[in-house]
Amino acid sequence: MKRQTRIYIFLGLFILAGSIIFFSCRKNNSQDKTQETRLVKVKLGNVTETVDATGDVVPLNRVEIKPPVSGRMEKILVDEGNRVKAGQIIAWMSSTERAAIIDSATAQGPEERKRWEESYKPAPILSPISGLVILDNVVPGQTVDAGTVLFALSDQLIVLAQVDEVDISRVQLGMKALITLDAYPAQKITGKVLAILYEGKNTSNVITYGVKIVPENVPPFFRSQMTANISLVVNQKESVLLIPIQAVQVRPNGDKYVLLSKGEGKPAPTDIQTGVENGTQVEIVSGLNAGDEIVIQHVRYRPQTANTATSPLMMGPRGGSSSRGGGGH
Repeated sequence: MKRQTRIYIFLGLFILAGSIIFFSCRKNNSQDKTQETRLVKVKLGNVTETVDATGDVVPLNRVEIKPPVSGRMEKILVDEGNRVKAGQIIAWMSSTERAAIIDSATAQGPEERKRWEESYKPAPILSPISGLVILDNVVPGQTVDAGTVLFALSDQLIVLAQVDEVDISRVQLGMKALITLDAYPAQKITGKVLAILYEGKNTSNVITYGVKIVPENVPPFFRSQMTANISLVVNQKESVLLIPIQAVQVRPNGDKYVLLSKGEGKPAPTDIQTGVENGTQVEIVSGLNAGDEIVIQHVRYRPQTANTATSPLMMGPRGGSSSRGGGGH
């Protein structure tokens, strides 16, 4: 009889514990998410829509200068960063034959060397274009052959942006561009689109197209191969009606609307037409006026606590510490 009574008692306790857990979970689940609202006024402002891309600083035209014959470099007249003109002498070199003769004459004394230097002149290395020396690859006394790159010149440094194929149709020649270099993030450089390349580039199954951008003024800190972040200005408007983009809702048929505040009454769905957007703000073409108040709804999710309910059968804490005392008996 006593055994049967114990069974009924434990059964009752399990039913009671289950009921407590069930109703606690229902209560917690009903509080997992709440809806919050806030009012925002329609304001006048400026909005810019851009296509963002990354790229590198590169020469518009890169020219490599190689020696006409094998030999030895005698004098280097320019350094990297110097500007040169077309036809300017930028170095002197000796052919292999002249270098051997000068070395032999040097062994015979300074007068003999001077006589040969005056009668057997070194060959000049000329700059083929006007531009900037971006590579100085040799030093005096260095032996070179006909395939050695002595210098590299650039007529102008530009930015080559890689634009995703889904955005390339929005890019046009002459479009304004804003350039920021990773090395100089505080410096904003303005440029324009010079050319859109026809051949795409496949990187990990992502197709991009090169877009050449010419800075309006090339800053002195520009260096070839610097990483650049580019914003191509697709559209730009000033003094237009703006609202936060999260205020815009879309009906199943694609029509856009907002919840227009009616004071103490229920907000009224109001159809709108939108224009330029930049990811955070959107232009209102029609449907609202400056000063109107619209309602933005936020759904806030609350994380559930670890112990949503406590069973009466749990006689001690669920954590790592024991319910027993440390040292008493």
